[in-house]
Amino acid sequence: MAGGEPQVELRKRDRMKATARRYVRVPLAVRTSDLPKRAASAAVMLAVAGGALWAGGIALTLFIVMVAAATYAELVRLVVRATVRPGWRIAGLILGAIYIGFAAYSLVIMPRFYLYLVIGSVIFTDTFAYFTGRTIGGPTIAPRISPSKTWAGLGGGMAGAALFGVILLQAIVPMSDSWHLGIDAYPWSSLAAIAIGAIAAIAAQSGDFLESWLKRKAHMKDSSNLIPGHGGVFDRTDGMLPVAVVVGLLVTGIA
Repeated sequence: MAGGEPQVELRKRDRMKATARRYVRVPLAVRTSDLPKRAASAAVMLAVAGGALWAGGIALTLFIVMVAAATYAELVRLVVRATVRPGWRIAGLILGAIYIGFAAYSLVIMPRFYLYLVIGSVIFTDTFAYFTGRTIGGPTIAPRISPSKTWAGLGGGMAGAALFGVILLQAIVPMSDSWHLGIDAYPWSSLAAIAIGAIAAIAAQSGDFLESWLKRKAHMKDSSNLIPGHGGVFDRTDGMLPVAVVVGLLVTGIA
């Protein structure tokens, strides 16, 4: 792995930033200067992903494969920069290929119901975790890996994902025939929806920590600068990958 001194410098920088945010009031114009760029990028991403999801079939499969390929390319960049020993580098590349490959395979083969579960639970997790973490604050989970992730944020993310599970069950399932979900094969209860949503939230947060750890080892802020205002593709898929793996194991009957 990379040397210890850059890691110390990163931790010092994080502490300095945290202190500055606490005592120095940053003007709103500065804090939101990249908001239009981020909003425009998000709109494009939502339009492309939504179009692929609506089209389904080969279009959706190609979209998933392309996103997975871009994610793996960025993971390769992180692993190469984070490792010095060839053995660790080869292991990281192989494990990364298995991890991303199985997640992509799971997304391709899973019924629409589970696909919506993966996407919705990750979105709700990120949204609720962000707002509860910012509002409540409190102790962080792993400050050396991701100083902004708090236990309050994790709890909020679990609540959000559980809420989406109930919404999926109560609002979407009744429309299963028109949505071609084939939901008759999935006799869910609200309790099961809450439990699976909470598990999905933990998985999503774990994926975020994994990528944050890799970026710290590689001394990189983002996995790439491909998406204006958002970093790289891996920065956007880090939480969805482990959720897809967990749900994929459930769908294929391995778990």
